Amino acid sequence: MSEHHTAEQSLNRTAISATLHCLTGCAIGEVLGLVLATIFGWGTGLSIAASILLAFVFGYGLTMIPLLRAGLGLRRAWPLAFASDTFSIATMELLDSLTVLLIPGAMAAGLGDPLFWGSLAGALFIAFWAAVPVNRWLIARGKGHAAVHRTGVHGGVNPRVVGVVLALAFIFGTAVLIAEALDDGNGAGRIAP
Repeated sequence: MSEHHTAEQSLNRTAISATLHCLTGCAIGEVLGLVLATIFGWGTGLSIAASILLAFVFGYGLTMIPLLRAGLGLRRAWPLAFASDTFSIATMELLDSLTVLLIPGAMAAGLGDPLFWGSLAGALFIAFWAAVPVNRWLIARGKGHAAVHRTGVHGGVNPRVVGVVLALAFIFGTAVLIAEALDDGNGAGRIAP
């Protein structure tokens, strides 16, 4: 195997890892935003805005936690998180939000509706694969997550934590769908258009 091929594989792995990290923060923020929007009966615009805001908050937060634990102060950790995640999160949020908006009925679906969870999962899948080349391009130029890697802190979210979060999300989603199926069908819990 050539040295160039090995370097390309390493760059691809780093980009996928950086995008998975970004996806974790985006998914937590979006699910929380949409759940809050459903609970409070917010309309489409406010629910999308809350989801995007929370995706950035959780995305930056998940980058900053290992930096702060490694002893970097907030004044150094915040610019690194901003530089490493902004374009990736923005790419994911743009495509994710557009995808959910384009799926008929997705924004009106309640927490107990498979369309809610299916559209969100599909939108995050599309957003992930759109953000991988963005992260790869940035990392190849020493930007994006490369800025964090230069600190020597490669923390990020432990893959086991991601697995636990995904398992809990699956259990929660399944429980909601079962509860909805057993409900009397009164339509409560829908996002207002």
